[in-house]
Amino acid sequence: MSNQLGKAEVKLNKVELDKILEKYENEAGSLIPILQEVQKIHGYLPEEILTYISERSKVPLSKIYGIVTFYAQFSLVPRGKNTIKICQGTACHVKGGKRVLSKLEKVLGIKAGETSSDLKFTLEIVRCLGTCFLAPVMMINRDYFGKLTPDKVGKILKQY
Repeated sequence: MSNQLGKAEVKLNKVELDKILEKYENEAGSLIPILQEVQKIHGYLPEEILTYISERSKVPLSKIYGIVTFYAQFSLVPRGKNTIKICQGTACHVKGGKRVLSKLEKVLGIKAGETSSDLKFTLEIVRCLGTCFLAPVMMINRDYFGKLTPDKVGKILKQY
Protein backbone atom coordinates (compact mmCIF):
# COMPACT_ATOMS: atom_id res chain seq x y z
CA MET A 1 0.00 0.00 0.00
CA SER A 2 1.48 3.31 -0.97
CA ASN A 3 0.33 6.87 -0.79
CA GLN A 4 -1.67 6.30 -3.97
CA LEU A 5 -4.38 4.73 -1.86
CA GLY A 6 -7.92 4.38 -2.96
CA LYS A 7 -10.56 5.05 -0.38
CA ALA A 8 -9.88 2.98 2.69
CA GLU A 9 -12.91 1.62 4.45
CA VAL A 10 -13.68 3.65 7.52
CA LYS A 11 -16.38 3.01 10.05
CA LEU A 12 -17.86 6.36 10.92
CA ASN A 13 -18.67 5.84 14.57
CA LYS A 14 -20.73 8.93 15.25
CA VAL A 15 -21.18 8.09 18.95
CA GLU A 16 -17.42 7.94 19.44
CA LEU A 17 -16.86 11.12 17.43
CA ASP A 18 -19.64 12.94 19.26
CA LYS A 19 -17.99 12.10 22.59
CA ILE A 20 -14.74 13.67 21.40
CA LEU A 21 -16.52 16.72 20.00
CA GLU A 22 -18.59 17.20 23.16
CA LYS A 23 -15.46 16.95 25.31
CA TYR A 24 -14.06 20.07 23.58
CA GLU A 25 -17.36 21.76 22.75
CA ASN A 26 -16.83 25.00 24.63
CA GLU A 27 -13.06 25.25 24.28
CA ALA A 28 -11.58 27.80 21.91
CA GLY A 29 -8.78 26.44 19.77
CA SER A 30 -9.78 22.83 20.35
CA LEU A 31 -9.59 21.67 16.75
CA ILE A 32 -6.03 20.33 17.01
CA PRO A 33 -6.73 18.18 20.11
CA ILE A 34 -9.90 16.87 18.42
CA LEU A 35 -7.92 15.90 15.32
CA GLN A 36 -5.20 14.32 17.47
CA GLU A 37 -7.73 12.13 19.29
CA VAL A 38 -9.42 11.07 16.07
CA GLN A 39 -6.08 10.22 14.46
CA LYS A 40 -5.07 8.22 17.52
CA ILE A 41 -8.16 6.04 17.00
CA HIS A 42 -7.93 5.62 13.22
CA GLY A 43 -4.21 6.05 12.58
CA TYR A 44 -5.01 8.83 10.10
CA LEU A 45 -7.75 11.36 9.35
CA PRO A 46 -10.28 9.94 6.88
CA GLU A 47 -12.18 12.39 4.65
CA GLU A 48 -15.60 11.24 5.89
CA ILE A 49 -14.62 11.95 9.47
CA LEU A 50 -13.20 15.39 8.66
CA THR A 51 -16.48 16.22 6.90
CA TYR A 52 -18.44 15.09 9.96
CA ILE A 53 -16.24 17.16 12.29
CA SER A 54 -16.77 20.17 10.04
CA GLU A 55 -20.55 19.75 10.02
CA ARG A 56 -20.79 19.20 13.79
CA SER A 57 -18.34 21.89 14.86
CA LYS A 58 -19.39 24.46 12.22
CA VAL A 59 -15.72 24.85 11.27
CA PRO A 60 -15.27 25.12 7.50
CA LEU A 61 -13.79 21.99 5.95
CA SER A 62 -11.19 24.18 4.21
CA LYS A 63 -9.92 25.38 7.61
CA ILE A 64 -9.70 21.78 8.88
CA TYR A 65 -7.75 20.73 5.77
CA GLY A 66 -5.50 23.76 6.23
CA ILE A 67 -4.58 22.58 9.72
CA VAL A 68 -4.23 18.92 8.74
CA THR A 69 -1.93 19.69 5.81
CA PHE A 70 0.14 22.26 7.73
CA TYR A 71 1.12 20.07 10.70
CA ALA A 72 3.34 17.07 9.94
CA GLN A 73 1.79 15.08 12.82
CA PHE A 74 -1.41 14.60 10.82
CA SER A 75 -1.92 12.16 7.97
CA LEU A 76 -4.69 11.93 5.40
CA VAL A 77 -3.69 8.40 4.37
CA PRO A 78 -3.50 5.24 6.47
CA ARG A 79 -0.17 4.79 8.20
CA GLY A 80 1.47 1.70 9.53
CA LYS A 81 1.24 0.55 13.11
CA ASN A 82 5.02 1.01 13.24
CA THR A 83 6.82 4.01 11.77
CA ILE A 84 10.39 3.45 10.63
CA LYS A 85 12.51 6.57 10.31
CA ILE A 86 15.76 5.85 8.52
CA CYS A 87 18.41 8.53 8.70
CA GLN A 88 20.00 9.65 5.45
CA GLY A 89 21.93 12.57 6.94
CA THR A 90 25.61 13.04 6.16
CA ALA A 91 27.07 10.73 8.82
CA CYS A 92 24.57 7.96 8.13
CA HIS A 93 24.93 8.32 4.37
CA VAL A 94 28.72 8.09 4.56
CA LYS A 95 28.54 5.02 6.80
CA GLY A 96 26.19 3.00 4.58
CA GLY A 97 22.71 4.34 5.32
CA LYS A 98 21.71 4.04 1.65
CA ARG A 99 22.40 0.28 1.69
CA VAL A 100 20.30 -0.09 4.87
CA LEU A 101 17.47 1.87 3.24
CA SER A 102 17.62 -0.35 0.15
CA LYS A 103 17.42 -3.46 2.35
CA LEU A 104 14.43 -2.04 4.27
CA GLU A 105 12.62 -1.28 1.01
CA LYS A 106 13.33 -4.76 -0.31
CA VAL A 107 12.25 -6.58 2.87
CA LEU A 108 9.11 -4.47 3.37
CA GLY A 109 8.19 -4.37 -0.33
CA ILE A 110 7.67 -0.60 -0.21
CA LYS A 111 9.60 2.56 -1.01
CA ALA A 112 10.35 5.39 1.41
CA GLY A 113 7.21 7.44 2.00
CA GLU A 114 4.93 4.41 1.64
CA THR A 115 3.00 2.10 3.97
CA SER A 116 2.95 -1.68 3.71
CA SER A 117 -0.31 -3.22 2.49
CA ASP A 118 -0.80 -4.97 5.86
CA LEU A 119 -0.54 -1.55 7.58
CA LYS A 120 2.27 -2.87 9.73
CA PHE A 121 5.00 -0.42 8.64
CA THR A 122 5.39 3.08 7.26
CA LEU A 123 8.89 3.91 6.00
CA GLU A 124 10.18 7.49 6.17
CA ILE A 125 13.49 9.11 5.36
CA VAL A 126 14.75 11.72 7.83
CA ARG A 127 17.83 13.91 7.63
CA CYS A 128 19.00 13.47 11.21
CA LEU A 129 17.93 11.58 14.32
CA GLY A 130 20.50 13.31 16.50
CA THR A 131 22.50 10.16 17.13
CA CYS A 132 25.30 10.51 14.57
CA PHE A 133 27.67 8.51 16.78
CA LEU A 134 25.43 5.47 16.04
CA ALA A 135 25.51 5.96 12.25
CA PRO A 136 23.87 4.54 10.29
CA VAL A 137 20.78 4.71 12.48
CA MET A 138 17.03 4.18 12.28
CA MET A 139 14.18 4.61 14.67
CA ILE A 140 11.12 2.36 14.87
CA ASN A 141 8.43 4.11 16.86
CA ARG A 142 10.55 5.28 19.82
CA ASP A 143 13.28 2.64 19.62
CA TYR A 144 16.68 3.51 18.17
CA PHE A 145 18.86 1.04 16.27
CA GLY A 146 22.40 2.05 15.43
CA LYS A 147 25.55 0.86 13.73
CA LEU A 148 23.24 -0.78 11.22
CA THR A 149 24.13 -3.06 8.38
CA PRO A 150 21.76 -4.49 5.78
CA ASP A 151 22.16 -7.90 7.47
CA LYS A 152 20.67 -6.59 10.75
CA VAL A 153 17.44 -5.31 9.16
CA GLY A 154 15.46 -8.58 9.07
CA LYS A 155 16.19 -9.47 12.68
CA ILE A 156 15.19 -6.00 13.88
CA LEU A 157 11.92 -6.00 11.91
CA LYS A 158 10.94 -9.37 13.39
CA GLN A 159 10.65 -7.64 16.78
CA TYR A 160 7.63 -5.75 15.42
